[in-house]
Amino acid sequence: MFSWMGKQAGGRERAGADPVQTVTGGLKELYARRLQPLEDYYRFQDFHSPALEEADFDNKPMVLLVGQYSTGKTTFIRYLLEQDFPGMRIGPEPTTDSFIAVMYGDAEGSIPGNALVVDPKKPFRKLSRFGNAFLNRFMCAQLPNEVLKSISIIDSPGILSGEKQRLRRGYDFCQVLQWFAERVDRIILLFDAHKLDISDEFSEAIKSFRGQDDKIRVVLNKADQVDTQQLMRVYGALMWSLGKVINTPEVLRVYIGSFWSQPLQNTENRKLFEVEAQDLFRDIQSLPQKAAVRKLNDLIKRARLAKVHAYIISHLKKEMPSVFGKENKKRELISKLPEIYIQLQREHHISPGDFPEVKKMQEQLETYDFSKFHSLKPKLIEAVDNMLANKIASLMSMMSQEESNMPTQMVHGGAFDGTTTGPFGQGYGEGAKEGADEEEWVIAKDKPVYDEIFYTLSPINGKISGVSAKKEMVNSKLPNSVLGKIWKLADCDNDGMLDEEEFALAKHLIKIKLDGYELPSILPPHLVPPSHRKPLQVSE
Repeated sequence: MFSWMGKQAGGRERAGADPVQTVTGGLKELYARRLQPLEDYYRFQDFHSPALEEADFDNKPMVLLVGQYSTGKTTFIRYLLEQDFPGMRIGPEPTTDSFIAVMYGDAEGSIPGNALVVDPKKPFRKLSRFGNAFLNRFMCAQLPNEVLKSISIIDSPGILSGEKQRLRRGYDFCQVLQWFAERVDRIILLFDAHKLDISDEFSEAIKSFRGQDDKIRVVLNKADQVDTQQLMRVYGALMWSLGKVINTPEVLRVYIGSFWSQPLQNTENRKLFEVEAQDLFRDIQSLPQKAAVRKLNDLIKRARLAKVHAYIISHLKKEMPSVFGKENKKRELISKLPEIYIQLQREHHISPGDFPEVKKMQEQLETYDFSKFHSLKPKLIEAVDNMLANKIASLMSMMSQEESNMPTQMVHGGAFDGTTTGPFGQGYGEGAKEGADEEEWVIAKDKPVYDEIFYTLSPINGKISGVSAKKEMVNSKLPNSVLGKIWKLADCDNDGMLDEEEFALAKHLIKIKLDGYELPSILPPHLVPPSHRKPLQVSE
């Protein structure tokens, strides 16, 4: 697999550096030796995120589903797996009241939360800090399913509206979501086409994903229940609602469809739903391949935050008086935290985006004795800087080289296999693939029309020149780069001229492009003109 052999020129290993055979092993080594000492020294885990364990590096890619009740989260999982799972409950009312980790297992069964957080092989041990109120609402559903061999899926409780519902959960729902968001590979926000309002709790949940924007995808589910005009309005309303909650200039990717196995109620947008579903499937299928890169990226983000945290804590320690007036000084420092952020940004050349949220940090600092904080220890900072500048850089360069030697890792099984082959595969019988399974040349039915145009171009010895062909082809208004590719595909014998079949082929390829399909890079066998097929087979 990936190798990360910290060796000097000549093949000898550096003193104190153990050879690491995988990217995962390299990440574990970097975290344990470089980053964790800094976190422990400045109590990073108490303020931000629990320490990482081996299971956090070894676990499969995870997908977190979040949405208001009855938006189809559990049904979406059932749709992907094409199989029921333990603890599954589906209905129009708020049914899923627990976090359910749907994972692979040799036998079907469930593991309750309290037992789950003591299993060292599962990446959930640090969830124990949320207490029994949460653990009683947390479980793992295991089942033998092909999809789950590659990914795990986290189903979350349906988000309700109203302060009363939020307080009655008994645990900090947003803190739990934030914990998962830091560790999953993809966060999917599900919306119902008839339920676009974002409640206060849902808004807080989305805000808890701050810093994880690259992982978020949005699914507009049950879109078959509205017609095209209504769907346009629903999509616009959804984007407007999201714009008020997610403070990024980029537009989130929204997948539109109906993700369950029932017949479509409105079929006029069937083509759109099929394309959107395939795009979403491709995004999820690529997760195993990108898992190492995601873990590397998350470790870098964690390291940058840990460095900033160390600067903040050490600065507060430095400003504290040695004997009298500690409480007054503490209150003063907390109130001046925004100014301290600006000072540290200038002093250490740190981007404002690397700093934790001011209000949250101020609330957390209230409970700590600043005099017990540690002063700045340059060696710990240097170790993390060296990790970011050298160790991770060399790991990234070797990762791409060795990825090319590995077979492509993709999610298989369930709904992912339903549209990969056969007549229901994406693009089957469309564009350049039209006529692939027919005996007759697919262009023959339109050839009489193309022949009329061909003979108006004054062919000589049955062929027209490139100049004559160009006069006709530019009428399509396609750019020269596209027309040049069409010419290259249509000129089967490479003689710089087109006979009537090659001209018909060129016109057919223009039609394909004008209909919105991509041109093939190599001419498919079924599009080769009949008179050119025999010489082509001989030359091969």
